[in-house]
This record gives sequence, C-alpha cells and structure tokens, in this order.
Amino acid sequence: MERLDVLLKNGKVVLPDGVVETDIGIKDGKIVLIQKGISNEAAMVWDAQSQYIFPGMIDVHVHFSEPGREHWEGFHTGSQMMAAGGCTTYFDMPLNGIPSTVNRDALMQKAELGQEKSYVDFSLWGGLVPGNEQDLKELADSGVIGFKAFLSTTGNKEFEAVDDITLLHGMKSIAKLGKVLALHSESAAITNWLKDEKEREGKVSADDYLETRPIIAEVEAVERAIYYSEITGCSLHFVHISSAEAIDRIEKAKQRGMDITVETCPHYLLFHHEHLKELGTIAKCAPPLREEEEQKKLIKLLINNKFDMISSDHSPCPYDLKDPNVYNLFEAWGGISGGQFSLLSTIELAIKHNIPFEYVAKWTASFPAERFGLSQYKGKIVEGADADFAIVSLKESHTVTEENYYAKHKQTLYMGHSFPCKIVATINNGNLIFNDGEIVVDQPVGGWVKPRNKKVENITL
Repeated sequence: MERLDVLLKNGKVVLPDGVVETDIGIKDGKIVLIQKGISNEAAMVWDAQSQYIFPGMIDVHVHFSEPGREHWEGFHTGSQMMAAGGCTTYFDMPLNGIPSTVNRDALMQKAELGQEKSYVDFSLWGGLVPGNEQDLKELADSGVIGFKAFLSTTGNKEFEAVDDITLLHGMKSIAKLGKVLALHSESAAITNWLKDEKEREGKVSADDYLETRPIIAEVEAVERAIYYSEITGCSLHFVHISSAEAIDRIEKAKQRGMDITVETCPHYLLFHHEHLKELGTIAKCAPPLREEEEQKKLIKLLINNKFDMISSDHSPCPYDLKDPNVYNLFEAWGGISGGQFSLLSTIELAIKHNIPFEYVAKWTASFPAERFGLSQYKGKIVEGADADFAIVSLKESHTVTEENYYAKHKQTLYMGHSFPCKIVATINNGNLIFNDGEIVVDQPVGGWVKPRNKKVENITL
C-alpha cells in the first residue's frame, strides 16, 4: 500500500458538486486519493474533524509592487499574507513596480523575484499601455496569465492609461494571441473632469470624492469596452466592478454570447460609503465604496451568482500615502489593503446569506482557474490536481489585529473586523505553509504557474 506524504482525515471537503465528509491522500504534491476511510500510512496525518477543506484560493488581482517599490509590498510579505488567508495562487498585476511589466525583460525580472521570495504559487499579468503593442506577443509567449489596462487615469507614469486607439489595437492583438484583457473600467474623461471641478471649488471631502467617480463613469467605460470587444473579438475580464448597472450591461453582453467575465471585491460587499466618511483615507479606493443601497444590490447579485469570481485587489502603500489626517482626500493613495481576507469575507457572506460553500469554491478557486488556463491542475479538489487547500474552522472566529495581519503595512479597512470563521491551515502543493497563525516553512516554496502548463520549477532568466 503506497505511503502518502500527507493524509487529511475526516474533513468536510468542498467538492465541485457539494460538501462531503471524506479523506484526502497527497503524494508528491498531488491529490492521489479522495475517499472515506483511507488507511495508507502517511508522513503527516491531519485530523480535520469538524473542519472544512476548501480548494486553495486563486486571487487573480493583487498588487505586489516589487521590483522598485518593495517598501509598499513585496513577494515576501505579500505571499505570506496570502497564505495566511488560505490563498495558494495569486496573480500579480503589472503596475506599481518599477519597471512595470510591459515587456519580456520586466516580466523575467519580476518572475525571478517571485521564484526567490514567494511562499505560495503565483502568476503574472502583462500590461497594455501606450507604446508597447509590439511587446504583447513576446509577453504572451513568455507566459503571462493575461493583460491589464486602465481606462481611467492611473496616477502612475510607469503605467499609463490607454487611449481609445491604443485600446483597439491592443485588443485586436490580444484576441489573436488568445489571451484575456482585464480592464479597470472608469471613464477618464468623466472622472478627471469632475475631479477638476471639485478641486477648483475646494471640495475635497469623502462625499466629494464619491461624486467624482459616479456609477455612470463605470457604466460608460464598461459599455465602451464591450463595443470594442465586439469589433475586435477580444476576451474581457472586468475587474472590481462596483455597481449593479455595470453588471446589467455585462450580463446583456454575456447573453449575446460574448466572452466576458467579471469580478468584484470583498470590500464592496462588506463595506459602503459611510465607512469612507468614518475612516477616511484608509477606506479610499477606485471605484469608491458605494452607498449602502448599492452595496445591498451587489450582495443580491452575488447571491444570484452574477459575479464570476471574488478577488481582493490588494493595493497597499506606505502609511504616509494613507495619512488619515490629510485634508484633501484626493491626495491620498486610492487602494484597499486586504488580500488576507478575501476567502474569509466570502465565507462570511455565504454563512449570512445561506450560499452553498461550493459557490464559494467556484468564485474563489475553480472559475479563476478555468478562466485563465490553470484548470488542468489548479482550482478544484479532484484526484490528479495540485494539493492546494485552505482548512477552515467555523467553530472559531478571526478578529483582525496588527499582530495577525501579515501585510507589510498594517493599516487596513478590515482592522478590528471579526469574521465568523478562521483559516486554520494552508497547504500548497502538499506543503503545509500556514498553521495555527504562523508561517511554518523556513523558506519560500512557491513557483510561477503559467496558463495550460505545469508549474515552472526552474526558469531560465
């Protein structure tokens, strides 16, 4: 009888078609057995009695700002934070680092750092920016998970928003490459014009900020991207959608057969505009937290399965860029730090609204894997897949403190929030990475994963 590396016993396993109490056998980083009463010997036996075993989260939207801005967040602290949140694969966005990931050299530089420092697996986005259309094919051939572009002003000179002509050319090329384009969809014309109007009048409060990024700015950008997709045939992924009206436009496009997916973020589902008014800069993001009435609409859309996936949009910065005493809210960095809490947040919403846990697994693992070409080995608890798990207790709660938040910078909208569940352990490729509040491996063991390919163990850089 084959000796296993790891045996998970008696867990409530979240399988694609429901939760089943069973055992899981792991060998050489793979799931080799899923059945009740596995009797094989194992180097490590984990009794998961009363615990839920979810597929490890795949977070398709994080910002680790390395190289160049590791003091914002880097692979070392960022990947530990993801592991503490039950995430076993994350996709790092191409901006905020210096250089941005807009050509192969920058991609390989980032990949090398990830291979050296990441505690869990990762994939890398490439960027679409003015002037890099000729780099798209080489980025695709080198293994980017997809491409990212902005329709609103970025505030980042290393990664500028696309104009319409660049967008059309880029979408045509990305379609030919068989890749997906992820879009930050807010109208630059609308948001910039409204911001200038407010600042000229000296109106810089939380209410003023919300009014400069209205729902109509999101809807206009979404509609324009859909029109361009119809012309070019480019597959789209809309990131951090924050309004029901934008989802309505996306749903109608899907019903016409268009290849479009959409994510939202936990902060739009758990928080609303009053939190920005109360907490100030720490709750500033783009698109902004919406009014409570809109938040309720988003939760209803989640319950009705209108979002394809949940992603964190972890977007940290040093404390001075989030100074809570800043008078002008427009001057503060616009991003939510919270990558550790996406799976916890989704489980909280599932408990509150009686959503089946297999939907949680779909939004946080299986659908991201399917959309981005990793489903041969990631995203589901099935025999032959990578042994990636988040082990969760519903008998314990988790209150966010500076001590248990693994991000480089501890200021977060989630500080003090109590989740009705707790990440007990995280296993990536059969390796126990996080256990009982601690990172338990001595050195990083994560690797770069690419679409439709196995994990790259040793890349030539």
